[in-house]
Amino acid sequence: MGLVDVSRLPQHVAIIMDGNGRWAQARGQPRTFGHARGADAVRDVMRAARRLGIPALTLYAFSEQNWDRPQDEVDALVDLLCEHLVSERDELTDNEIRLSAIGRLHKLPTRARERLQKLMADTAQYDGMTLTLALSYGGREEMVDAMRTLAERVASGTLEPTAIDSATLENELASMNVGPVDLLIRTGGEQRMSNFLPWGAAYAELHFTDELWPDFGANSLYDALSAYQNRERRFGLVPDDCEAAKAPLARGSLERAL
Repeated sequence: MGLVDVSRLPQHVAIIMDGNGRWAQARGQPRTFGHARGADAVRDVMRAARRLGIPALTLYAFSEQNWDRPQDEVDALVDLLCEHLVSERDELTDNEIRLSAIGRLHKLPTRARERLQKLMADTAQYDGMTLTLALSYGGREEMVDAMRTLAERVASGTLEPTAIDSATLENELASMNVGPVDLLIRTGGEQRMSNFLPWGAAYAELHFTDELWPDFGANSLYDALSAYQNRERRFGLVPDDCEAAKAPLARGSLERAL
């Protein structure tokens, strides 16, 4: 298990939770069994992030492209979402975690959308940590939707084209409500972004692991955070000009995550 300096935590961690289906198939089980076990990993990682004091955690729960999966798998994923939007209420409220969601939420079935909206409303006052679920989400789609909104404002005369800059676009991206991604983790052995948070993760540190998502727990998160803290973040600058280029931390400043 990696050592984590709790004074140098990323402000926003995002995770592509990959490998549920392969985890189940390796055990002779249907893919839906892996998704159910993956929900346990979500709880474990969420608790660990909250204990450490990470302000924002974004999980890629269901992509826009996932609607094209076999219908029985899609139905099982929606059922699992509905179940956990009820069962995890106490977990969120007891730990003062605010639930948020991004994506084309209107495409969710009514029962899922209503439960999601209720839990978001019930946790809106909390500021201990923001847990964002990316549901029916695609990064390109989010940017297209944002640009369409800006185009409508230009057409109505409420926005001058010359006034559009990166901040203008960013204000239309719900994924940026919790700020840019500092650390993006992908499980399952693949090394690609898969249309996840392309704007917010532009300068994120990337951490890839062969662990399948159901096997990823608190200790795996600590390892990813430890690796992140050993990176030099330059943001296009040279070492002398960036805060990340500090002397290595004294070992006494490190704390083993519990």
